Amino acid sequence: MFPNPEWIETNFTRRECVKAIPSAKDAKRCCCGLSISSHSFPLLVPVVEENHQKKVNLDPTIPENWNPTRHTIALPTNAYGCIDFQGGPHPNKAQYIRLGHDTKPDSVLTLLVHEWGLDLPKLLISVSGGKQNFELQPRLKKALGDGLLKAAKTTGAWILTGGLNTGVTRHVGDALVTERSPRLRSGRAVSIGIAPWGVVENRNDLMYKDKDIPYHSIHNPTSRFALLNNRHAYFLLVDNGTLGKYGAELAFRRKLEKFVSLQRLNASKSRKFPYWTHCSTPLICLVIEGGCNTIRSVLEYVTSSPPVPVVIFDGTGRAADILAFAYRYINEDGEPSLLLNEMQEEFIDMIQKTFKVEDDQADQLYREILECVKKKSLITVYRCAEESNSSEEKRAELDQTILTALFKSQHLSPAEQLSLALTWNRDDIAKSHVFLYGLEWTPGVLEQAMMDALMNDRVAFVKLLLENGVNIRKFLTIERLEQLYNCKQGPANTLRYLVRDVVPKMPKGYLVTLIDIGNVINQLMGGGYKSSYTRRKFRQIYMEVISPLKKKSLVNSTFSKDFFTSSLKVNNKNGIIENLEDAQSVRGTVESLQYFDRPFSELMIWAVLTKRQEMALLMWQHGEESIAKALVSCALYNAMAYEAEDDDLDVDIYEELIQYSIVFQEHACKVLDHCYKQDDDLTKQLLTASLENWSRQTCLSLAVLANNRKFLAHPLSQIILGDLWMGGLRMRKNPAFKIILGLLFPPTLYKLEFKTKEELELMPQTEEEYIQDQDDDDTKSHTSERSGFQNLEEDDIESVVGRPSFFRHHSISLDSNAPDDLQGPLDISANGGLPSNEEVVKRRTRPLKLKKKIYEFYAAPITKYYCHFLAYLVFLGAYTYMCLVKTPVLPSAPEIYVTCYVATYGVEKIRQLISMEPKGLSQKWKVFVEDSYWHPLDMGGIIIYLLGFLLRWDSSTRVYGRVIYCTVINYFFIRILKFLSVNKYFGPVVTMMYRMVKNMLYFIVLLL
Repeated sequence: MFPNPEWIETNFTRRECVKAIPSAKDAKRCCCGLSISSHSFPLLVPVVEENHQKKVNLDPTIPENWNPTRHTIALPTNAYGCIDFQGGPHPNKAQYIRLGHDTKPDSVLTLLVHEWGLDLPKLLISVSGGKQNFELQPRLKKALGDGLLKAAKTTGAWILTGGLNTGVTRHVGDALVTERSPRLRSGRAVSIGIAPWGVVENRNDLMYKDKDIPYHSIHNPTSRFALLNNRHAYFLLVDNGTLGKYGAELAFRRKLEKFVSLQRLNASKSRKFPYWTHCSTPLICLVIEGGCNTIRSVLEYVTSSPPVPVVIFDGTGRAADILAFAYRYINEDGEPSLLLNEMQEEFIDMIQKTFKVEDDQADQLYREILECVKKKSLITVYRCAEESNSSEEKRAELDQTILTALFKSQHLSPAEQLSLALTWNRDDIAKSHVFLYGLEWTPGVLEQAMMDALMNDRVAFVKLLLENGVNIRKFLTIERLEQLYNCKQGPANTLRYLVRDVVPKMPKGYLVTLIDIGNVINQLMGGGYKSSYTRRKFRQIYMEVISPLKKKSLVNSTFSKDFFTSSLKVNNKNGIIENLEDAQSVRGTVESLQYFDRPFSELMIWAVLTKRQEMALLMWQHGEESIAKALVSCALYNAMAYEAEDDDLDVDIYEELIQYSIVFQEHACKVLDHCYKQDDDLTKQLLTASLENWSRQTCLSLAVLANNRKFLAHPLSQIILGDLWMGGLRMRKNPAFKIILGLLFPPTLYKLEFKTKEELELMPQTEEEYIQDQDDDDTKSHTSERSGFQNLEEDDIESVVGRPSFFRHHSISLDSNAPDDLQGPLDISANGGLPSNEEVVKRRTRPLKLKKKIYEFYAAPITKYYCHFLAYLVFLGAYTYMCLVKTPVLPSAPEIYVTCYVATYGVEKIRQLISMEPKGLSQKWKVFVEDSYWHPLDMGGIIIYLLGFLLRWDSSTRVYGRVIYCTVINYFFIRILKFLSVNKYFGPVVTMMYRMVKNMLYFIVLLL
């Protein structure tokens, strides 16, 4: 309904005849079409007398030619609202308004956009043709429906028709039958009918203000009026005071088309956040069938200023066929061909028979037709090919013909053509008519097109631009990436909610920085993950380069090149900039200083955080580290989904984000499976390599952060985890018995099986081995002969926690720009490859020495596990004895042992907390708790036990100390479940118990 009826009645009028001039054909009727007795003179005369700007002679005895401008008056419109078409299987409604023929086009556009809520069109298709009913062949009707709808829906066009259920408008309405609700604007065609008010049947039923009016679409064969087409969504009923006469809408429609075509194009899908281009709205005329007036309309279109291109649908009959025939025999210079001159008499005779006109009119039409087709660049003929003669792939579509006609007629530059195709989101048009072989582009055009495509989420165009010369490394800068994060175009997302968590008092209109994005990523990923945007070097560069530029951007949105004359350099390893002591030759390389090393990864993260799934998939397909990128996307989507759920956002948002996460999870597993089938050894190293661009994580640790259990359940992941768990041991049966026997009776180590030196080289490192490697940069690690790069920078030696230690840092660094002097125990060939399989087979029989076997036995994680487990059982035994006997005045030996055990365990917990990667204590504690819920429980148990130990020294509080001892032992017995959770038999049972207790906790709280 209309939200502002007062504005409607103020700006839109109706026309009423105020002087009855008898018609020459019927003396009882006025020239306006009304009967003489139907004129309401008593009502209208006072209104005319008050209008001093208009002098109307009301004396009927004075002869005068009737004219709508002089013999009608403007009154406030009395018909607007919503038409409810009856008789259909589904409700079908349309907005309508009665308005004067001299209404200003800007008021009409305001009505359509602001009152009726339409988006400004990106293309205007004016359908012209005959008003008489005619039949179309089924294939032509299908081509019309498919092509017109596709052209309108893909480009966001408006379709302007006559609005009545006759002639060509009826066929356009039939094409809209496939639209379930023509009034829905999202992804649907907008059809606007412009009809003369005096010709509409049952128009008196529409004389209501702002109401839903039932309208029956049953035509009376004897009536001279016409029904409105029930497939249109909007109607402009033009009134010039006449009744039963056409023509009132023609001039109005032409003025409205011209006005709308002068509006600037909005390339964005959003009305709230427009993205204006430098192009105006294109206008094109589609001719289907038609009579004499259609030919005159075509002549007016091609001779207007600016001219309007015309597409003629050949085969539909009458005017369209005649124009197509004449166009075929016109030379390129616009002159008639010799054959057409010879057929002039036959052609005129065909015109006379087709339109049933006299000889003089036929000659006039012939000249008008020639004038039309002389503008050959403005005329395009569409011929629907036969199914038997043309394959589905090669057949020309109507929508392509319409859009191509605009390119051909307007003589646009390649940049303008690309901008227009981008606005329409028609990559097929750009591929066939814009990106032509040998075309040289002006510098900056493709980069601007890429920026527009990214902002407006045009995935197909981004892919097309990447294929046609856009260098993404030179395109993506820090400034552009920040602009992408702050753009309002594209799908709705939750990025502002996420930024608000890291910027608590975020003001309105706040511009998000990359440092904010880095904090968001850290918060979403968790587990000690540290984005490159939040590292010290990037912060330094950001403050030195970007911050001063933001002040200048208030005057000029582009980077000031003079600013970069300061001495800077690029650290190739991390893709960031740092200060140079020597500032020579900086001005020549200033453009390359702000580029990213892996731009596809940066754009993929941007697409994920802004919920552009198709764009994220495209960026994932390009660039390196496909598995890591998929796992990071999966982790981000999962965290965003749970954040949306915690913020009580729409349930659909949560489900949508989870589905996006599942897609990337499947992609990560598929790539892993493919690599595993190609080369399992190389894939094993791929999963355990340290990724410099992803917080020095590994693919396995990223899978843990993403909770990608399917990835971790892959056979190769299980093999790696099994190898890391067993260390240098090779055991297939009864490993627990053999380990315990080896611990209790060391001579039995001689009988255990160990891996060879070559097998150890191909294994990844554990956390402990990695740290030991960093302590000794000049020598190979004596702990193992496994591969590991040594000479990392100081910032690289940061402890990463929050995931199992056996895949925190590993041997191989996937840094393509690592220094050449990095060395490791792997036998790297001259071409940088790994040892061949034949070499490994030859050297696989080299056994370990006894000293090495002893070390590998005690360094293996499984051995450490059983050592800790046995020690813990001894601790529990001593603790149990201490609680069973009376507490002496002085601590007994078991109590001293238990206290030392608890104290040293507390020191270890403090060391783990301090070694966390985050710098702030609160952040360290958060990561510490997220790593395992056992950590805070252990800290609480240790503190309470030490409190009891202090109380036991005083005789008055010794009883309380003993009570604390007996209470805390319950927790330490429960803690044995942590050891059992690793066992393949007890582990699933412990997990089920944990989930059961967690679910039962709510009921227990309610009962208490």
